[in-house]
Amino acid sequence: MKKNNWFKKELFFHALLLPAAVIVIIFKYIPYLGITMAFERYDPLKGLFDQQWIGFENYRYLFSLPGFKSVIWNTIFIAVMKLIGNLIFPVIIALLINEILHPLYKKTVQTVLYLPHFISWAALAGIFIDILSPTGGLVNKLITSLGGNPVFFLGDPKVFPYTLAVTDIWKELGWGTIVYLSAITAINPEYYEAAKMDGANRFQQILHVTIPGILPMILLMMVLSVGNVLQAGFEQVFNLYSPQVYSTGDIIDTYVYRIGLVQARFDLATAVGLFKSVISFVLIVLGYKIADKFTGYKVF
Repeated sequence: MKKNNWFKKELFFHALLLPAAVIVIIFKYIPYLGITMAFERYDPLKGLFDQQWIGFENYRYLFSLPGFKSVIWNTIFIAVMKLIGNLIFPVIIALLINEILHPLYKKTVQTVLYLPHFISWAALAGIFIDILSPTGGLVNKLITSLGGNPVFFLGDPKVFPYTLAVTDIWKELGWGTIVYLSAITAINPEYYEAAKMDGANRFQQILHVTIPGILPMILLMMVLSVGNVLQAGFEQVFNLYSPQVYSTGDIIDTYVYRIGLVQARFDLATAVGLFKSVISFVLIVLGYKIADKFTGYKVF
């Protein structure tokens, strides 16, 4: 009887979830059938299951391409820079925001920092192209006014990866502080009172109370971010890069886009996408295992 009552009570909520579940099945699970293209010489004129099976030939061809290894390196390098920056700077900003005593000013700062997260890269790209322009950009005007030489942030292969990392960190800075501010509020106030009684100043309280209090959350976020080591940000790179910076700015996602949609090599694009998915899956599982071992975090 209890089970029947529970089912009747929860049926309405499950019905609300049904459209979302159907959409996920249609757009996430059914396309898995297309994974077979990674092991076929795909011909769009034939059916999906009428293709010529070639095994791992697509992978042999991909790894023989001179630019494919650099694409993998670019992806890892850019993603790691973003992961490190999006881990360190939100912690610093969260600590600073926590020290603001005026509630209105504190909320204003938080809101201003959060806003860039909700702006798409399609819109931000146009803004950054103007701001970082080597001729009339605001940043280069400031550099030249201080006696420096203009920097082609979006056209110099040596500078472009760092430009991607800095702009992404700026965009996600406020959003990343939410987790750490929540962790700070969970710290027992008695610890701060005890530190004050021992003569600790504000900086010492941050160093010996706040940081140790949020350290488990920092470790957890660091471990869980391992699975994103191949996620360098397609939308950002696609809107900011150009053929001039392909050597250092081309990542797996943009490479798949070009060979898959522009060059219509669907089999090669699927092979690259499957390669990335398998590596990401292994890293995500490894990240959750480490998180479970060192922080006690469990998915189930």
